[in-house]
Amino acid sequence: MGHKMNTLKNIFSSFYWKISVAFLFCLLVLGVAYAIITAYSAEMHFIESNQRLHKDLAGHIAEDVKPLIGGEVQDKAVEDILHSMMVINPGVEVYLLDAAGKILHFVAPDKKDLKLKHVPLEPLKTFIASNGNECILGHDPRNEGCYKAFSAAPILENEALTGYVYVVLASEEYDSVAQMFMTSYMLRVGIGTFFLTLLGAFLLGLFLIWYLTRTLRDVSETVQRFGEGKLDARLAKTDTEFAGLSNTFNKMADTIVANMEARKNMEKLRRELIGNVSHDLRTPITVISGYVETLMMKKEHLTEEEQHQYIEVISKTTQDMEKLVGQLFELSKLDARQVEPKMDPFFIAEVAQDVFLKYKIIAEEKGISLSLDMPKDVPMVRGDISLLERVVQNLLDNAIKFTPKGGTVKIWLKILKEEVCFKITDTGPGISKEEQEHIFERYYRAEGPKKGGGLGLAIAKKILDLHEVNIILDSTPGKGTTFRFELPIYIQSTIEI
Repeated sequence: MGHKMNTLKNIFSSFYWKISVAFLFCLLVLGVAYAIITAYSAEMHFIESNQRLHKDLAGHIAEDVKPLIGGEVQDKAVEDILHSMMVINPGVEVYLLDAAGKILHFVAPDKKDLKLKHVPLEPLKTFIASNGNECILGHDPRNEGCYKAFSAAPILENEALTGYVYVVLASEEYDSVAQMFMTSYMLRVGIGTFFLTLLGAFLLGLFLIWYLTRTLRDVSETVQRFGEGKLDARLAKTDTEFAGLSNTFNKMADTIVANMEARKNMEKLRRELIGNVSHDLRTPITVISGYVETLMMKKEHLTEEEQHQYIEVISKTTQDMEKLVGQLFELSKLDARQVEPKMDPFFIAEVAQDVFLKYKIIAEEKGISLSLDMPKDVPMVRGDISLLERVVQNLLDNAIKFTPKGGTVKIWLKILKEEVCFKITDTGPGISKEEQEHIFERYYRAEGPKKGGGLGLAIAKKILDLHEVNIILDSTPGKGTTFRFELPIYIQSTIEI
């Protein structure tokens, strides 16, 4: 029961029903406004028609009855003729006014007292001037503040104005009957037409709203399914005005899924890093601990040369561990964008020469031939000299580490059209296609007898990314590896004076 109530609540709180209720409210407001305007228009039309139909009534009375002679009201003649007229048309009230608008005599269906002693003459004069062709309302003498349709005509004696005949075309009794008729008419119109039209418009509106909001319903349902974990939920392509919304949602959903996958991969790589770093740190710590214990336990039985060898092993292992920790720290700074390269011009040939001299002895100790091949007059390049020197050292470290005894490592510099190409080649075991795709990943651990954490290559890649320079790998298993990157030539601007 509770589930059904929640379902009904969700249905009637949906966007479709909210629009439908708002539409029904608008229809009701418009319908009531239409009924009021229609009633007012009908009433004004009737008033105008009634006034134009009887516009000459007052003129006939003034001409036929002669109600004023010498400024005196002819009571007998007036009452006889006016009563006869009211028998024919009981819905009128007749007033005799003097030239100033004072009521001298009147005849009405009942004997209700007058509220006005004078009738303002401006509407009468306007009516007479327009010959009754304008719809003008005049004052009702028996209801102060009330205005009604009328007929008016001047009373002339020897071409002199002596007064006016003022005929109110709708008496109070007539208004009462007309109001009852209008109420009845509005009820018939409302029941017979208004509500039927309203119902038809509402049903048509429901269909149109349902049709026009179908895309929004699809969006709502798809977003809900996506939020419930159905990550493959997507909106169908459409050419409606909601096409942009559909495309934006699909792109957003793809981005979210891609980010989720990236986070999963990052978490996987993070675990691998912890395991790899733990392994890389555990090994030197074990070596150091073993040699220290040996020195402490067998110090008296070891020769001075053996003690010196043990200390050298401890020192070298400590340096390796220090180097690993330094690489981790350096990589974390690069990841956090805490390193900003200082882009200055420098001679890449000098960097290559310095690194070559530093590593020549190391290579010779390992039985590896290290050579440098570069042309004369290598132009200056632009970049951070210390960071790029770090790249060269890491690439050279990697080449010497994986090149076997008797192999060769070569540093190349070549001048291109707009760049200087820096290349390091070795005759090591090479890298398989599968490993090439991951070799620059910071947590990747290459397989083989000299497998490592790959932090040196990851650092080199990060530094070159800061310089917006690509590093290119070319390797064939069993034949060696080549790393290459290109730096733009620095062109010094000159100003002629």
